[in-house]
Amino acid sequence: MDGQNDGRSGRDASGLSRRNMLMAGGALGALGALSAAVPAYAQGPWTWSAEGSVAGTGAGTDPRWVWDEEADPLVASLLDRGDVPRVNELLRTWTKNGQPLPAGLPADLRDFMERARRLPAWADHGKLATAFAFNEKRGLYLGVLYGLASGMMSTVIPKEARAVYYSQGGADMKDRISKTAKLGYDVGSRNAYEPDGEMIVTCVKTRLVHAAVRHLLPQSPHWPQVADEEIPISQRDMMVTWHSLPTTVMQKLTAWKVPIPAAESEAFLHSWQLAAHMLGIKDEYIPASWSEADAQAQQVLDPVLAPTPEGIKLADILLGLGTPVDAGILSKPILGAFTRFMLGDKIAGWLKIPREPIWDPLLRLSWRPFVAVREGLLPFPLAPEAYWLFDEFLRKAALLFLSEARPIRIEIPQTNRPS
Repeated sequence: MDGQNDGRSGRDASGLSRRNMLMAGGALGALGALSAAVPAYAQGPWTWSAEGSVAGTGAGTDPRWVWDEEADPLVASLLDRGDVPRVNELLRTWTKNGQPLPAGLPADLRDFMERARRLPAWADHGKLATAFAFNEKRGLYLGVLYGLASGMMSTVIPKEARAVYYSQGGADMKDRISKTAKLGYDVGSRNAYEPDGEMIVTCVKTRLVHAAVRHLLPQSPHWPQVADEEIPISQRDMMVTWHSLPTTVMQKLTAWKVPIPAAESEAFLHSWQLAAHMLGIKDEYIPASWSEADAQAQQVLDPVLAPTPEGIKLADILLGLGTPVDAGILSKPILGAFTRFMLGDKIAGWLKIPREPIWDPLLRLSWRPFVAVREGLLPFPLAPEAYWLFDEFLRKAALLFLSEARPIRIEIPQTNRPS
């Protein structure tokens, strides 16, 4: 499907180091990589047909009641028998897809990981090469979209916000974001799913993290008081987060009239379909096309967006991350204005983001012409200063993590948020 002409519309409310990751145009914060359930009152019956999935068929079970039948009991056992510290230490050395698993892993974990690291038969390496070409060309847009559209949207997905807030990662959001952002970086990197890439490793480790959170979070003294379910991060919840990433990104690019050849649009989708599979989502829930993705998102994502006290706190933390290194570019008001522009007035109001008298109208009036100039659709050799500011914003987003250029490790948590 040609992302330029498919009639899609934007949604308006409705080791690797931090330095290298963000300088390369990776995600500012794919916070949604750790998902959680959405409010029960907002979840309608599951009516999306598996005929529209990459599997083409399925049992039709509501994914709200499906979790990870392989990883969940395994990781619960690892935690209960005290193996997690040793496992985390061993897995720090496993960084490349084609690398053998470290010696010394428990046998049951090793067997699971050998199965979990295999690509499905429908993986298309030609499409993945095309996806990298797309990511390379659109890196500047993707960085800001993953961060300020997808990442900020996660703070108004109620159970995702609560799960993040009350789990171990909620105590150090900068570290938390760097780990979840790695998923957004790796999916768009060269050879992401090849032996010398890292996306398979990142997905398998994230799958283990999800399983740990399912075991640990119900034990929190705080989370059960606000939760609408006994076990977080169902397959339906993971698809909610998935739609906050590629589905939302493609909708925004389409709304901005970024010209995307059909092959690149399809390849970008394929890279994220594989990501869903490798994260443990069943193929019968993964949309086979952008039109199917839109249809599913309208059912599972759009209706559940809402504010929560936890989400408001997380949003404030995210908007303040650039303060120590903003150099006059990445200030909280500018990030807030970009969030309002990306997600609309309603969500900005939920998150208590104030209006900005300069940046709000500047973005509203100048962003689409800026994109047109960058894409060569609007010849404008003497672009106004606002266009330069937009371009500089995208480039300097990397400064968010420049001061902490240390390796990023995804590890199995052993506790919930300590406070």
